[in-house]
Amino acid sequence: MYLIKKLIVCLDQTELDDTLIEFASFITTVNLTKKVYFVNVIRNLAIPKEVLEEFPNLIDDMISERKKNMKAQVERNFRGNKKASLNYVVREGSLSKKVLKLAEEKSADMIIMGRKVHLPGTGVASLRLARRASCSLLIVPEGARPKVKRILVPSDFSDYSKDALEEAILIAKKYGDTEIICQNVFHVPAGYHFTGKSYEEFSSVMKKNAEANFHKFIKKIDTQGIEIQPVYTQDEDEDPVQDIVDKALELEVDGIIIGAKGRTAATALFIGSMAERLIQVNDSLPLLVTRPKGKNAGILDYILEI
Repeated sequence: MYLIKKLIVCLDQTELDDTLIEFASFITTVNLTKKVYFVNVIRNLAIPKEVLEEFPNLIDDMISERKKNMKAQVERNFRGNKKASLNYVVREGSLSKKVLKLAEEKSADMIIMGRKVHLPGTGVASLRLARRASCSLLIVPEGARPKVKRILVPSDFSDYSKDALEEAILIAKKYGDTEIICQNVFHVPAGYHFTGKSYEEFSSVMKKNAEANFHKFIKKIDTQGIEIQPVYTQDEDEDPVQDIVDKALELEVDGIIIGAKGRTAATALFIGSMAERLIQVNDSLPLLVTRPKGKNAGILDYILEI
């Protein structure tokens, strides 16, 4: 995990903004973040040409007022690194496209955006940002608090699972006194009966296989002396993502970290089916989708479309 020197925080003038500012404060304090960009994207001003001709300063005045309101809200709630440069950006257009373009322009290390539960919103932008961003994305639901006492890292022992676990380890080193739980969800294949074993017996076989794979997996990672607690969950209803969310709630974790699958231009749109569904299903816990900075080469083509 690199230090988060440049952070983008997506605000939308709802109650969720206070929560996002609080998370930004938490992150900047530990990372000694140098620059924070609080961004608000206006979907469509839709002001007739005739009106603009009569009032040529209207848009500039609206943007100035929006920035003034953002600044006032940040000043009320930001308790982070006092040396950080706080910047306010207002743009018009598609939220995901404008935020991605800003992230590319500023070479951002992380984007923070909200996950609405009771407030109006579709959550589409989160998925688009997760697919396209060239940095990590932290999705924060309403009412969440910035804590990292216990973190859940779902793992299928792949390289992008390795990225996520390494991120959790470095977070634990920074914040201290953090428990990391690495969860593997396994299932019993439909053809288990051809082996002559019962369902329960083959379930035991699959769990032992997962345990062996975890030990191979963890040997490839520098845990920096931090103990990683493995947890094995059997998926019985073909919904491993729900198993992840259920386990996270059962263990009362403070957040979930999962790795983005896409690393090249050819795979930029594929963050992994599990990560995508987790973004859609999870509305209770902060979710960090990790992507090593600059690894999503496909962003360049997307930026050209803006």
